Amino acid sequence: MKRVTLIVTDSLGIGQLPDAEKYGDAGADTFGHIVDNNEDFQIPNLQALGFGNIAGAAGGRLKTESPKGAFGKLAEVSCGKDTITGHWEIAGIETKTPFKTYPDGFPAEFMAAFEEKIGRRCLGNYPASGTEIIEQLGPEHEASGSPIVYTSADSVFQIAANTAVIPLEELYKICEAARELLTGQWACGRVIARPYVIEDGKRVRTSDRRDYAVSPSAETVLDKVAKTGQTVYAIGKISDIFNGQGVTRSVHTADNMDGVDRTIEALQENFNGFIFTNLVDFDSKYGHRRDPAGYGRAIMEFDARLPELMAAMKEGDILMICADHGNDPVHSGWDHTREYVPVLICGSGVKAGTDLGVRKSFADIGATIAEYLGAEPTLIGESFLKEIR
Repeated sequence: MKRVTLIVTDSLGIGQLPDAEKYGDAGADTFGHIVDNNEDFQIPNLQALGFGNIAGAAGGRLKTESPKGAFGKLAEVSCGKDTITGHWEIAGIETKTPFKTYPDGFPAEFMAAFEEKIGRRCLGNYPASGTEIIEQLGPEHEASGSPIVYTSADSVFQIAANTAVIPLEELYKICEAARELLTGQWACGRVIARPYVIEDGKRVRTSDRRDYAVSPSAETVLDKVAKTGQTVYAIGKISDIFNGQGVTRSVHTADNMDGVDRTIEALQENFNGFIFTNLVDFDSKYGHRRDPAGYGRAIMEFDARLPELMAAMKEGDILMICADHGNDPVHSGWDHTREYVPVLICGSGVKAGTDLGVRKSFADIGATIAEYLGAEPTLIGESFLKEIR
């Protein structure tokens, strides 16, 4: 049996890319700044695998003498710093033209067509922090029934609603209506449902978020593995990011620890193929909210679960851990940052202490997965399988 489990620690960048300044991200270093801002930061299991040995990781402060895994960092060749671009590149697609963004909000013509389609007028329609805008516009939304729409530096159309005002299934239908319209001149990478509730007088977003993405522009490693008859098991928002393309099984998750639980459950089953997990809390709860202390705690919580994940692995299993972009919690604004991402590898036959250095593309991960699982090569990416085994 052969399987690869890839866990994306969403937004855990590891230092600015050479072109970061073009994106307004000079000086960004998600991991380094988390270490700087957490006095009791301890990640013994990630350290043991070699996370601190990755070139430039936290200035080398967390190095270990004898790493048990292979390690390295990867540059992004695609244009952009968003979730879809990062995940698609990991899976073997280069995005040469960035997804269209809406720094001034969505065009009046689109909003008129959207409001007519859903039979409601909307509030907002400007770039905002999701937690802030529901506080600002929540009272008016709850009184009027008008959904709150907003965007960010990414190509996203986000729709927030109190589920006591707009039930969850209706919110999803509203998002589906937006997805149908956001093509051509109104192209947009993702529509995101952002449900919330009121708990103890505070507006709190729920785990029922749902992403409606465009389909990948070409076959990814998911498609290529699925074509061999093997399982492609998507955990978290992975199926949404790839619009279901190449996915044979999927499960949504409530939070990071639920994502780890679901991954362990998948590892305990018997099948060949690819387990692809996204742990979104790092990004959504801590990066975007500029909370370095919370981000640090989330990394430590994940680190504490690594022994369970590794214990669930079988002979022939390889575990990879990476990220899809940065989201420096001490950087200005509240959006993603253009950074290198880490990669850690352990498991069946992986040579301990292998330093992969700096790779040219996130796609080297997908290329390696394809080679290990006997699938067709991905469109881009250079496999590092022979270097780690």
